[in-house]
Amino acid sequence: MTAANRSIRNRLLRNKGALFGLVVIGAAIGVAVTAYFIAPDPSPDANRIIVEIGGRRPGFRQLFLLLKKERQPAQVGFFGRLLNGREDRYEYIPIDSYTRRDDSLIVQKFIDEGVEERRSYPSAPGTAEGSRSRTKANLPAWQIRTQTFWIGTDKYGRDILSRLLIGVRVSLAVGMVTVLLSLSVGVLLGALAGYFRGRVDEIILWLVNVIWSIPTLLLVFAIMLLLGKGFWQVFIAIGLTLWVNVARIVRGQVLAVREREYVEAARALGYSHGRILFRHILPNVMGPVWVVAASNFASAIVIEAGLSFLGVGVQPPQPSWGLMIKENYNFIITHNPMLALAPGLAIMLLVLAFNLLGNALRDLLNVKA
Repeated sequence: MTAANRSIRNRLLRNKGALFGLVVIGAAIGVAVTAYFIAPDPSPDANRIIVEIGGRRPGFRQLFLLLKKERQPAQVGFFGRLLNGREDRYEYIPIDSYTRRDDSLIVQKFIDEGVEERRSYPSAPGTAEGSRSRTKANLPAWQIRTQTFWIGTDKYGRDILSRLLIGVRVSLAVGMVTVLLSLSVGVLLGALAGYFRGRVDEIILWLVNVIWSIPTLLLVFAIMLLLGKGFWQVFIAIGLTLWVNVARIVRGQVLAVREREYVEAARALGYSHGRILFRHILPNVMGPVWVVAASNFASAIVIEAGLSFLGVGVQPPQPSWGLMIKENYNFIITHNPMLALAPGLAIMLLVLAFNLLGNALRDLLNVKA
């Protein structure tokens, strides 16, 4: 690492806004990687539906009878669980109480407030609450477990905290893919326009103006009509709308640098246009691009949340913060507003982190607006 890079890093870490942004972004990345290991519901997409306990407040506790499924899911390795979680081996049945009588387990199944149903199960194969005697090869037929839903449950009885933790993957993925796609297209077109000027510049500027004249959401809708709904289609659609800022900034920077002495010296030495552009000009104009990249990351998160809220983004049951707001926004004016406020606060915090980091980079790199 050069002395200049060390100086920028040290100044960045001394900036309180940048430090806060880096801590939040680092925490989000850590959560995204380990989501299925730390989530209370590690099933794929945190989609454990228990309709009897739908719409519960934060801190709600429920007693469950866990019945072993007749058809056990296939064993999942470490990396399989890391990427997609693992299917539940038990069926979760909410109960109010249980007693053991001889060779039977008697439970009062929870149906609704004040409504119960008495059920009986053989008690011999079971394992009491908290027991660790089971093995992967020989699971007990049933267990008793108490679970706390720290942020509550949605209308389907799914754990909001688990879906928040896994949903951060969508926000970070859409930001990363969007930034890579917007930088690839924007830097290439902006560099060509600024370096060659003339007819090439006119064509690229015309394309930039056309894209810029269309509202972002309308353009995303149009692209998604061509690509269809889906996980990756959302990322591509958003990335193809945010490259214009990058292209405009890179074009201006290249126009300012192309007449510098070191560029003239490279031409005099007979270097090709590609070598001059990509090895001598672009490395010296990337400061403003990193600032725009942080801004595009934040914009992509907000756009994806808006698309999912409108029903054209990430499709259920995959957890997305925007989709979670859509599914639970009715609770804002009823008894449990946290179901919609929690994903909204998560979006706000992550977007704020990237904006603070972008502002700090702008100040450190002395980028003029």
